Amino acid sequence: MHRYLMICCAVLTAAAQEKPATHFHHVHINSTDPAAAIEFYTHHFDCEKSTYKGRDAVWAQKSWLLFNQVSSAAPYEVVSAIWHIGWGAEDMPATYRKQLDMGTVFQTPLTDISGLANSRNFFYAYVDGPGHELIELNTSGHHHFGHLHLFSEDPVAAGEWYASNFGVTVRGSRSREPRYYKGFQVGPAASFTMDNVNVIIFPMEHARQTFPGLWKDRKGFESSRGRVIDHIAFSVDDLGATKDRLRKAGIEVDTQGFLDGPDHVRIELVPAEH
Repeated sequence: MHRYLMICCAVLTAAAQEKPATHFHHVHINSTDPAAAIEFYTHHFDCEKSTYKGRDAVWAQKSWLLFNQVSSAAPYEVVSAIWHIGWGAEDMPATYRKQLDMGTVFQTPLTDISGLANSRNFFYAYVDGPGHELIELNTSGHHHFGHLHLFSEDPVAAGEWYASNFGVTVRGSRSREPRYYKGFQVGPAASFTMDNVNVIIFPMEHARQTFPGLWKDRKGFESSRGRVIDHIAFSVDDLGATKDRLRKAGIEVDTQGFLDGPDHVRIELVPAEH
């Protein structure tokens, strides 16, 4: 009996130390015309118009796209660590042709990256969003809102930060050895899934190679705050306890629930909706 009680106590102690579940809640976009932006997203991608706290928004399967109206266009150049958001496509060439027929403007046309994905017939393309935010369409087993792609000065450390503070399970090698695909640096990298959103973290060097004009004299990332994709948000079951835990870990969380993640990615914490 004594041994049984010790085991029970150990289990309860471990459970008490576990971090509460964290969910991907929303992507927040600065827009001069939220109504037009909502119409664009719901017309071009698998998502629907809805309302969040009394304001028009986009519901994408399990998370939100929220829009903040601004008087002038937000900067969109990829100099923050938030690179793009993305939807899947079961038949990417057919989806690309359909989007072209709809008048969709692409910043990057249909491109085969089967070698990078280690998969036959893997394609992607970047849609030019309403505020010139990048929206990726890529080969997938679904056509839902599916990923967020970030950059980082140290993808391995960034992945470990999200794991340590929000309990996600990071995939990918912990090696910091550079890896390349067709001359572009794609590693070290890290990724994790939060609900149905795959968060992928690529090295800063990829940004330097992809956007050389923007990065010619740049030393690091700007904050995402005030840019077209302003921030991302996670929901937690116990908001107060999560804030306290993060502050004890040395992470500054302001009174509105915002904190600065790796590489100045702005993150908002909101209470989980039951």
